Amino acid sequence: MAQSLTDTIVAPITGLGRAAIAVIRVSGPLAWQIGESVLPSLSANPTPRYAHYGRFTTGDDGLGIAFAEGASFTGESTVELHTHGSPASVSLLVAACIAAGARPAAPGEFTMRAFMNGRLDLTQAEAVRDLVEAQTEHQLKTAARQRDGELSSRVNSLRNKVIGALAAVEASTDFSEEVGPVDRDHWANEASRYRSEIHLLLEGLRLGRLLHDGLRIAIVGKPNAGKSSLLNALLREDRALVTEVPGTTRDTVEEVVDLAGIPTRLIDTAGIRESDDAIERLGIDRTRAAIAQADMVWHVYDHAMGWTSEDQELLESVENVAAIVLSSKSDLPAAPIQFPRALPISAMTGEGLSALAETVTQVFEGDRGDSFPINRRHADCLEAADNALAEVERDLTQEVPDDLLAVGLASAVRSLGEITGETTPPDVIDRIFADFCIGK
Repeated sequence: MAQSLTDTIVAPITGLGRAAIAVIRVSGPLAWQIGESVLPSLSANPTPRYAHYGRFTTGDDGLGIAFAEGASFTGESTVELHTHGSPASVSLLVAACIAAGARPAAPGEFTMRAFMNGRLDLTQAEAVRDLVEAQTEHQLKTAARQRDGELSSRVNSLRNKVIGALAAVEASTDFSEEVGPVDRDHWANEASRYRSEIHLLLEGLRLGRLLHDGLRIAIVGKPNAGKSSLLNALLREDRALVTEVPGTTRDTVEEVVDLAGIPTRLIDTAGIRESDDAIERLGIDRTRAAIAQADMVWHVYDHAMGWTSEDQELLESVENVAAIVLSSKSDLPAAPIQFPRALPISAMTGEGLSALAETVTQVFEGDRGDSFPINRRHADCLEAADNALAEVERDLTQEVPDDLLAVGLASAVRSLGEITGETTPPDVIDRIFADFCIGK
């Protein structure tokens, strides 16, 4: 970050726009002085964590709360100013703080300072962003667990084990007469165990992707089976065009919805049938592509028309992905032939929609297992550590000098440290915080 981390910075930490209350944070060595300048009732030496009421120099009134160095979010002397949330009130108060000696905070700079001052490690800092962006219950709870240190605890535990192995190998290399040679069988087994822990952590990449991007569900079936009506019912709006004419949907329609607290990307697809219409055939091709990329398929058929051989062929064509059969239009009289394990649903009455949301939870929880969600950056570091340990494991079974073993172990320690921030290159750190919004 190009700006000096010793400056005093200011920015709104609540959303911009019309709101009842807005909070403006001032952080840095001049924070308390600036706080008194814009809110005279806040003395130059205020009682920390105490709400001081008064009138701002901008004309509005509100509260000022001071936080002492080492006991604030950033770890610096901080003042948080609570004012009315009108754009005029916020902009005037920020301008007054700047005039008193602060500068505007860069994107993510408050959290960057918390990281630099040891208040958060890098995974916890990333969790702050995820908490701000959370749109569903599962996203919120997972981000909170990561901010509380669950992921960093797992990574640090593994990293400490590898550091212990590195210390033992270096001791045997430097003081072989006192501590003896490297116990190659023992450390080969340990390296294998470390790699197993890494592989378990890597299983969280798919879960992290599901949480961030949403569980991809392709809604498929014959034309006029009720796919678009189902999408509209779950969205509670007429997003997809619905008519009695088969083949209305010619392209995929994607929308994200919160189902049982899980972010879910629903993909309404063109009905699959034989067609001479070139545009409809293109839509059918996109339907098959959506199936191939989906985490789950909802196969919808018309309850009133019954289960057909075409439905059976389509269901059998779905491979390597969970598929649930839905009997739509369940409020209408049933045809003689039905799929035996279909879930009855009705976009008209709402029957079965809650049960359908629960199936999403079951798939999501099944993917979770013992893993914890990670992102692509975490996975890259874990994969680098795994490769280094694989080389160590291989070298321990061959006539390789002991000092070369230390090189691989040190590389694994460094890669694991990049996850939590101990050894992360500065340009990577800057890139992470550049993705934050201003005020965070």
